[in-house]
Amino acid sequence: MKRMNMKKGMALFLAMTLATSAMTACGSKDDNNEPATEIDFNDVSNGENGTEAETGETETTQDAAEETREGMYRSEITNEWIDESLKDQRPVAIMVDNESTALPHYGLTEADVVYEIMNSTANGRITRLMAIVKDWGKIEQFGSIRSTRSTNIMLAAEWNAVLCHDGGPFYINDWIAKKYSANFSGGFSRVNNGKSREFTEYVCAGDLDKMFSNSKYSTEYNEYYPGQHYFFSDTEIDLSEIGDTVDCTEIELPFPHNSSRLEYNSETGTYDYYEYGKAHKDPQHDNAQLTFKNLLIQDTTFAQLDENGYLIYNAIDSGRDAYYITNGKAIEVTWIKAGESEPTIYLNKATGEQIELNTGKTYVALVPSDSWDDVVIK
Repeated sequence: MKRMNMKKGMALFLAMTLATSAMTACGSKDDNNEPATEIDFNDVSNGENGTEAETGETETTQDAAEETREGMYRSEITNEWIDESLKDQRPVAIMVDNESTALPHYGLTEADVVYEIMNSTANGRITRLMAIVKDWGKIEQFGSIRSTRSTNIMLAAEWNAVLCHDGGPFYINDWIAKKYSANFSGGFSRVNNGKSREFTEYVCAGDLDKMFSNSKYSTEYNEYYPGQHYFFSDTEIDLSEIGDTVDCTEIELPFPHNSSRLEYNSETGTYDYYEYGKAHKDPQHDNAQLTFKNLLIQDTTFAQLDENGYLIYNAIDSGRDAYYITNGKAIEVTWIKAGESEPTIYLNKATGEQIELNTGKTYVALVPSDSWDDVVIK
């Protein structure tokens, strides 16, 4: 699949950088600003008449015919082959409790993308997971689920996903009311697992069918779908061929409560996820290891909202550092998010070109800027 060309990537990067001071959501964690409203950056790389600026360059076209498989298409989220009937189906974004008491997580290996985000500045900066699931009709048991935060509403909107959660602090109210926002709050199945009630709610078989049928939401992408999110390479990526890299066979995230880390598995070519000192296993799928082909680790500022530790990430920003990690290598990138429901874009730091990802599942960590220097890459 094609990626943003270098000229366009650099133009978007520069436009966003210049506009950063105008975005009220951007700044340090000590800022008391309200989150930014969506900003229109349409055609920032175009000429005065809305046509591409005269650069003397045109995008190349693929000479080779793309592979096809009968009754299947390449997922827009992972580039993996999936059933063609899912092509227009919007995904769901499921909030997953990441406290140790909530373990083991059921069904998480079914996720196409998993976000890990600091949920509170209290309790050792405990994290919560948000799982993007395209083929949600196959879910038997997923979770347990918990409340959402404002940041997750913006991130779910990048995928035109329906956010599945159980409530949240009053700070989310204005965000839930946004036109692009879609969510199912509470009312999912309860599973008697011997734990206290807050750890017993799961998305189970039939729950989402019932909720969609009783809601105003379409199961298909709607007018707020921003289009293709990630772009994927047609061949296996070796990062050393596109820029300066560092070896990355292990990465430790500065989430002290969860002790989150990922280790490269040379046999599978993916990164296995660990937390609380243990491998993350999925009992819904024969204790399969949670693992990812792509890692996106981004430096993100945040604003604390009160003394209880509630916060919002400044997810609308530009030019901040990040890493793209795959196949045992890491490369420095920068990230841009131009508006609340716009996708986060990652650019090669050296060239300004939008990166391509390898086919497979992706893990995204929003690392608080005040602990960005504590990210450990080995």
